[in-house]
Amino acid sequence: MTTVRNSVHKPNKDTAVIREYADIAPQYDRRWASYITATLRETQKRLDIKPTDRLLDIGCGTGSLLQAISQKHPSVNLIGLDISREMLKIACNKQIYRCTLISGQSQFLPFHSSRFDIVVSCNTFHYWRNPEACLREIARVLKPQGRIVITDWCDDYIACKICDLFLRMFNRAHFRTYRKDACERLLRDAGYGNIRIERYKINWLWGMMTAKAQAHPAC
Repeated sequence: MTTVRNSVHKPNKDTAVIREYADIAPQYDRRWASYITATLRETQKRLDIKPTDRLLDIGCGTGSLLQAISQKHPSVNLIGLDISREMLKIACNKQIYRCTLISGQSQFLPFHSSRFDIVVSCNTFHYWRNPEACLREIARVLKPQGRIVITDWCDDYIACKICDLFLRMFNRAHFRTYRKDACERLLRDAGYGNIRIERYKINWLWGMMTAKAQAHPAC
């Protein structure tokens, strides 16, 4: 069963993102079907989920990743967080086992410290206005040696670089994409260890990366 609740909101600088996804939520799954399928497939390959894990999906959107995880691992406790209530409404109508959906922000996670075994973010990293603060906040809610998994566009690929430059000029919701080395530096500066980042293409044009790292035992 999937339940939805609201968190206490901090002042939100992501109003452009909220407006954009309020408009496209009803068409999102259909419009980006092939992209969603490819990125979820690559992300799931790298999650290494255990039956007793508690997993947080930041920027869960319409719940596609949560649904895929719950079908393969029905015993895992799932929480999905997104700033778009419209996207969460779509997720709420999907069959996702042992899941709670929360409206909230990645920089102000409404959870106690050391709560999650895995925190995953798929296709949202390029929206984060303050990735350093978000990564530190994720480290706070991860258990010691907990894992973070981030899948996003990779600026090492020319198509992504061009798209990033275009969106920075014309789309207020977009923030920026990162090269592999820049992503690794952000994770290291936020205190993560055992950092591994893989780059790959999901079709002939578009390049992605998935970063995996562990929270420090002291986090």
